[in-house]
Amino acid sequence: MFKKFVTYCKECYDELAHKTTWPTRRALTHTAIVVLVASIIIAVIVFCLDKVFELLMQLIYHS
Repeated sequence: MFKKFVTYCKECYDELAHKTTWPTRRALTHTAIVVLVASIIIAVIVFCLDKVFELLMQLIYHS
């Protein structure tokens, strides 16, 4: 059983080190920037919606 585990680990390493295509630093940076910008945009939209609903609730409960 231990031999199967060692073989499995060696195969995993071989696949990750030699068969996997890793993105370039430039592609990784570009993707990270896109995700960051999208996250900020979504956060701003959620913040605005929260403020609108807060205003509506204040108008409903304080009138």
